[in-house]
Amino acid sequence: MQAPPRPKTIGHFIGGAAVDPASATRFGEVFDPARGEVQARVAFADEATVDHAVRAARQAFAGWSRTPIGKRTEILFSFRELMRKHVADFAALVSSEHGKIVHDAEGEVARALEVIDFACGLAQQTKGQFSENVSRSVDTYSLRQPVGVCAGITPFNFPMMVPAWMFAPAIAAGNAFVLKPSERDPSASVLVAQLWKEAGLPDGVFNVVHGDKVAVDALLAHPMVDAISFVGSTPIAKHVYETAAKNGKRVQALGGAKNHMVILPDADMDAAADALVSAAYGSAGQRCMAISASVTVGDAAGPLLDAVRTRVAKLKVGAGHDRTNDMGPVVTAQARDRILGAIELGLKAGATLAIDGRDLRVGGYEGGFFIGPTLFDNVKPEMSIYRDEIFGPVLVNLRSATLEDAIGLIARNPYGNGTAIFTRNGAAARKFQNEVEVGMVGINVPIPVPVGYYSFGGWKNSLFGDLHIYGEEGFRFYTRGKVVTSRWDEAGAGVNLGFPTHK
Repeated sequence: MQAPPRPKTIGHFIGGAAVDPASATRFGEVFDPARGEVQARVAFADEATVDHAVRAARQAFAGWSRTPIGKRTEILFSFRELMRKHVADFAALVSSEHGKIVHDAEGEVARALEVIDFACGLAQQTKGQFSENVSRSVDTYSLRQPVGVCAGITPFNFPMMVPAWMFAPAIAAGNAFVLKPSERDPSASVLVAQLWKEAGLPDGVFNVVHGDKVAVDALLAHPMVDAISFVGSTPIAKHVYETAAKNGKRVQALGGAKNHMVILPDADMDAAADALVSAAYGSAGQRCMAISASVTVGDAAGPLLDAVRTRVAKLKVGAGHDRTNDMGPVVTAQARDRILGAIELGLKAGATLAIDGRDLRVGGYEGGFFIGPTLFDNVKPEMSIYRDEIFGPVLVNLRSATLEDAIGLIARNPYGNGTAIFTRNGAAARKFQNEVEVGMVGINVPIPVPVGYYSFGGWKNSLFGDLHIYGEEGFRFYTRGKVVTSRWDEAGAGVNLGFPTHK
């Protein structure tokens, strides 16, 4: 009997070259979530490997930061075109390791390209300002200069889009970059590194190290890392923020979410149900902007939930490579078991299980990490299924008497990432957008992820740091301001010990 083939091994990419994974001493397993089988191993970086990557980035930074803007723009455009040519390859990699349906993965790549498109305008985003004659023969002008070596620590749920939020503006601004992608779906990041090299990016400007907490902590403490960007759960975001700040680094750390969608009685219930099902169960609920809590106001609950049940009954759950499927598995067995445990806690707390996805079976994929769409009704704010970020295909519905009560409910929630309201009433929508304490708001739009030329970021426990990610704020994060005051006339002003003024 022939032995099964040994899984491939995914290695690091440092200094413009792939690192032999055989040199690693620790490895992680990369699963095919639809089958529940290990499809690859990934090398885990130790402190020495992280140091190698950071030093390669530091060495490359000196030359890249002085590269003319036109040349940097040319390389960005070349990379953008290579990305476009490989959309199908990226989608296949993401689908196979994450589990999301391949057309969903293609959408993720498209949103990554939006940010890369914006980064191609680096000449506009990095220019300063000039003021002539602020005093007699004195001019003042400002510069935006790159920070240095930047590191990105990214989650499994968007292995293409979230890294692009970070590396595109960082590299465009003249920085060098070290990416630590999720160890659950690492392959897309290696292909990104290969395409950067093909586009002409100098060796060492973009590096990839895989790993777990060892690699993360090494980046947070490394004295040559100047800025850290992170997306993940709130407890880890807080750890990253506090540790990186303590080590003198610029840091932005995006945390968890409990995104609410408020439905008023006057809403178009068919449109609201379509949006709610799409936003709650797309990517098996594994999105930081997924709607995980609906808030039905007044008598909206009955017609809305009836419409949701009708739509959920028609959803097809299966393997990600099959485009006819609507929803795939969750990423790991541990994630599946954690989500099932959350459902049990909801039942014990007394919530009404309106749609039960626990016993879903997918023919031919019996070992896969599948959970069907699940809906709880009559949920109370004190229940764990409302308080906790479940990060799976579980939607909870809370009933509210008024819009004011719904806004108050959202204000009391510790998260403030995204929210939405569905209504035909412009005054109600305006009240909601003005008063809700959330960073990203949708009006009749369920997932208000901003386009690439705005910025992404939440409030409260969904963001630690002052600046949001990508867009104009992304360029501000990855550059430092410098102000120059100059005089070139030859006449001396004489000795004056008083504080200088503009006169």
